[in-house]
Amino acid sequence: MTLSKSLSLAALGMSAALVVATSTMAIAASPAATAVTTRQANFKKMGGAMKVLKDQISSGAISKAEAVAAAKTLAATGRAQAKLFPNGSGASAGVKTDALPAIWTNRTVFDGQMKAYIAQADKMVVAANTGNVDAVTAQFKAVGGTCGSCHKQFRADN
Repeated sequence: MTLSKSLSLAALGMSAALVVATSTMAIAASPAATAVTTRQANFKKMGGAMKVLKDQISSGAISKAEAVAAAKTLAATGRAQAKLFPNGSGASAGVKTDALPAIWTNRTVFDGQMKAYIAQADKMVVAANTGNVDAVTAQFKAVGGTCGSCHKQFRADN
């Protein structure tokens, strides 16, 4: 066997191995797993944004720029979350998630809860734009209320 033929066969073998490895990775990241991972990351962003607002409320002073950024994160992420609960992305898919089956069996109520959250998050953007601690505090409670209401019905309590 010539050197060029040996190199060609080695390159072909490496290419085949790459195709198999890539295919395996693509299979490992199922649509359900991707949806769960993305929505969990988004919930962490939402928690971080709520912490920014809570810390400002606790201090008694609102940094308008930071509050508006946090409120916009809540609103934008809420809109994204509404699309991240496709059928088959619950625990039955073999993916670790706190999402309860009620999300899919009572979809109308769940979707209504998501819309209510988005409406309150949009109002938080308006409140944050005032820079008024009382307005932000009141709206913070309203946003938190929609979060809690949804969690009680649709999230497993850890």
